[in-house]
Amino acid sequence: MITQLDKSIPSIDNFLRKVGFWLTFFLFLKILGFFTISENINITRALKVVVRFGTSGGIILLYIWVVSKGFVAAFNFRNLLAPFFYLMYLFLGLASLFWSSGFGYSLLQLFMTFETIPFVCLHLSIIQMVNKHFPETPLRLSNQLGKACFWVLAIFVAGMYINPDQFFRMTHGGEVARLGGFMMNPNELGMLAVVGMAACMLEIVYKHHRLRNLFMMGILLYGLLMTSSRSSLGSFLLVLLFFVFKEGNFKLKFAIVAGVVLCMPLAVQTIILKQGDLQEVLSMTGRLPFWKALLTEGLPKEPWLGYGFMRISYTDYFQSVHTYAAKMTHNTFVQVLMNLGFVGFAITLAQMAATYRAYWISSDKYKNLFFMGILIPIVINSFTEFGIFGENNFGILFYQYLIFWFVIEASQQLDFKQKYIQKRLRRNYEL
Repeated sequence: MITQLDKSIPSIDNFLRKVGFWLTFFLFLKILGFFTISENINITRALKVVVRFGTSGGIILLYIWVVSKGFVAAFNFRNLLAPFFYLMYLFLGLASLFWSSGFGYSLLQLFMTFETIPFVCLHLSIIQMVNKHFPETPLRLSNQLGKACFWVLAIFVAGMYINPDQFFRMTHGGEVARLGGFMMNPNELGMLAVVGMAACMLEIVYKHHRLRNLFMMGILLYGLLMTSSRSSLGSFLLVLLFFVFKEGNFKLKFAIVAGVVLCMPLAVQTIILKQGDLQEVLSMTGRLPFWKALLTEGLPKEPWLGYGFMRISYTDYFQSVHTYAAKMTHNTFVQVLMNLGFVGFAITLAQMAATYRAYWISSDKYKNLFFMGILIPIVINSFTEFGIFGENNFGILFYQYLIFWFVIEASQQLDFKQKYIQKRLRRNYEL
């Protein structure tokens, strides 16, 4: 095992910075690959294909490069029930191609969901391998995720001043401008901002670059407010309270709670009510009657196995005389019920229980804080948008990180490799 003294070799420090940068950059690109870059659908599809395959290829090459430098580790795989049930859910989706009401669409959604799994596993494996050699100065997923989310939101915050017509989406009859434009649903963008802030909070808890992370949080919070996303604002407050009550002292807890109480009237007036429409809030912008129609009219027709992966009707849109027509349910759990029926719904509940169990039995404080900090915003988002089991989005990517977060663990080097690896590392970074 390479010792802490070996960090004094400049080329090793440089190597660690390079690996951290490329991991962050590929994660940033992977997130960006979920955005609608152009209003031209063909250009957007081409760019998404290039970005998706480019990032997957990039992370494979990075893994090979890291291994070639001698950073090799044996892996223990724990908590296998969580990925087992997740793969069972996906293979049920694969089987649903035989009865799907839209074969091509189901196949495309399955491919995009499967495609991110190798990326996530290789990303976590690289972090584990490098950290096994340098446990005192580890690569941190929270650092990489916070920066990646910050870069995305910084582009949007800058864009809202440079080209507001493109970066804002007008709602409520043109009265409300929401950050996101045609490129991203404002609620999804708000969720991304909260995920980034949760990662920054974890960095602050562990005293890593506090000023830089506070600055990034400021930009992310500003971006969140500009999205006017009610669900994301609620998840941010929950994440903030979670970290404060977990790690903060009494004065900090009191100050945060007092600040939230003082800001609540402004938040209610400008974000939650939006034009003073209380009825809209109570109906969750029309979602409640839509869900009722789905469960009472659509589900009874295909109750056990559904309409096929990411399909909610025999046609592209579910239509009812009692509500609006839509292609997706705006609730990830209703989405599973519609596309894979009660069988798929039972599998996803078992999967979530297995993932949470892995968190519950873990004694790693850093991993536990990261898990809950990311889980809160993506699950809350799942109740009103695409979510962790819905149409392909970066919420699914983040949930896959949580699934494998407690699974992939680098173990001690095998005895016969010890001298070989140490010799190779020294040779590669010799002055």
